[in-house]
Amino acid sequence: MKHWLLLFLSMTTLLHAQATADGFAIPQKGRVFVFPRDHGSHPEFRTEWWYVTGHLDAKGGRRFGFQVTFFRQARREDGKTLHLHLAHAALLDAKTGRFVHEERLNREGWDAASSETTLAVRNGNWSLKLDEATQHLHIAATVKGEVLLRLELEAVKPLVVFGMDGVSRKGATDSAASHYLTWPRLKTTGIVKLGPEEHAVNGEAWMDHEFSSSQLEGGQVGWDWVAMQLKDAREIMVYRMRRKDGSADAASTLAVVERDGKVRQLGGDAFVWEVLEKWKSPRSGAEYPIRVRIRFEGQSFELRPLAEDQEQDGGITRLPYWEGACDVIDSRGQIAGRAFLELAGYAGDLAGHLSSGTK
Repeated sequence: MKHWLLLFLSMTTLLHAQATADGFAIPQKGRVFVFPRDHGSHPEFRTEWWYVTGHLDAKGGRRFGFQVTFFRQARREDGKTLHLHLAHAALLDAKTGRFVHEERLNREGWDAASSETTLAVRNGNWSLKLDEATQHLHIAATVKGEVLLRLELEAVKPLVVFGMDGVSRKGATDSAASHYLTWPRLKTTGIVKLGPEEHAVNGEAWMDHEFSSSQLEGGQVGWDWVAMQLKDAREIMVYRMRRKDGSADAASTLAVVERDGKVRQLGGDAFVWEVLEKWKSPRSGAEYPIRVRIRFEGQSFELRPLAEDQEQDGGITRLPYWEGACDVIDSRGQIAGRAFLELAGYAGDLAGHLSSGTK
């Protein structure tokens, strides 16, 4: 009975939800999330992604950073709604600095799909699935025929919902918002095959699941996103919405996931973002702030990339972005944890791309 009550409340919220001019849903406060259904796809929203990043260790000190991301993007054509499925996969070999990445785009159907009842997304032979019996996640992906990833992920901290009352604000307008669900720390095991070498690996991953109909509003050009996993069992997420003049939008936020899993949300005026080093891509010409320092509440954390060149070149979307594995350095110069840093909107028209429904 409880399950059906929650489902009814969730559907009622959607029925009364506001919508964009072209009829896509806008995130509403007080949404009741029902699982495993809400781990799945939400086609009433324009944009959705399942985003996994992590650090892996192998024998002999070998270290890898990885990303596997599935996107669903809806668009209107001739009165019909079509769903496109984009996917990115990447592996960094920290020992050599080699960064291998691939991008895919398929229409919904035989080659790509996302379940509306549970977490099960695929694009070609890439997949991300939830085993409802064990509550473990399973990733399978290849990258350009050079890399094979087969990973099993187990949550060691509970799922968190970022934002206030279930809505993560990205701007002042109602539509600039998302529902933002995260597993902030996932124990990860499996294999990484790079060329002829196969490595048994273990490490930790972070998974974001966001769905919205607009991640940007007028005057915004992109975002800087950080996911830190600290040795003291805390996690820190930073969402810095970036305006055309390079300043941070007032909707920017920093969230601390405490050791017990509780979340504290801080506004954009509660932290300082300091750029320490930039890197210019020889391919896109974009200049990315790849080494930054974040200060808040008397604490200071520097993000130091494991390699400069961790740019996804946007071969299909023509929207390059930088997504990189980093070490976290504290104010004493000690390694305090590991992180991923995403720098989006430094090349190409990200705002126009999102609003046109092609991502």
